[in-house]
Amino acid sequence: MARLLLGKEVNASLNEEIKERAEKLKGKGITPKLGIIRIGEREDDISYERGAVKRCETLGVEVEKALLLKNAEESEVLSTIDKMNRDPKIHGILLLRPLPKHLNEERIVNAVAVEKDVDGITDLSMAGVFMGKKTGFAPCTPSACIRILEHYGIDCTGKKAVVIGRSLVVGKPVAMMLLQKNATVTICHTRTKELPAVVQEADIVVVAAGKEGAVGAEYLRKGQIVLDVGIHVNEAGKLCGDVKFDEAEEIVEAITPVPGGVGGVTTSILVSHVVESAERIQLADRQRAK
Repeated sequence: MARLLLGKEVNASLNEEIKERAEKLKGKGITPKLGIIRIGEREDDISYERGAVKRCETLGVEVEKALLLKNAEESEVLSTIDKMNRDPKIHGILLLRPLPKHLNEERIVNAVAVEKDVDGITDLSMAGVFMGKKTGFAPCTPSACIRILEHYGIDCTGKKAVVIGRSLVVGKPVAMMLLQKNATVTICHTRTKELPAVVQEADIVVVAAGKEGAVGAEYLRKGQIVLDVGIHVNEAGKLCGDVKFDEAEEIVEAITPVPGGVGGVTTSILVSHVVESAERIQLADRQRAK
């Protein structure tokens, strides 16, 4: 049976770290604050917002929300972002997506100040991931994957890693982050030939296929570490991932369950980015004052 890489264990250590850093900032008169912008009433947006607010409150981070109507004009959205960009008491901005179709998502996303882009959605933040520089922040889900590997002492150096999925949200950035951890990385997708054989060669497998049960026993072998990023609701109404967990658990060395794996860590990563942003801004202010 595979070892379970549980998100709650990662969160326990990560959250303690966040609390300590937030308290240290408060001792200097700085309270980390997240600004949340939600447009419309999408149920999944509301659910994610609720989880983020709860985690922030638990860890000593304040939240300010801007709730706009679904038919909000682009100028109103940009104005809201600009206000948060210029507010020195807001250290991170979470823009819930996807945006309503009448809005220019690329223009709006890139209006977020890169230093406050704690969700890693802007072009400049993504450039930082690919260049290995701390420009903005990496997207939260890939960051959660790396944090899980670090927490469980899984060394990527010299390992073969396969990422299934090439989105800018998970696939591409997590591939770059694994490369920075000295793994040899292959990115796979729907056009990859002989995909099961390619995945079987990997020591570390990150599955971000976006399809329920996309990876089963024929893709896997003994000794592998599997991170399942997917989240779906199956026919029985239960949450499940991109990996057929029952099959994988009998084969691989370790795996993240769904639920209880990557998803929960993602929210803590978001909060840690807010605290780090506050730290960066405080350091920059201190250097300017010299």
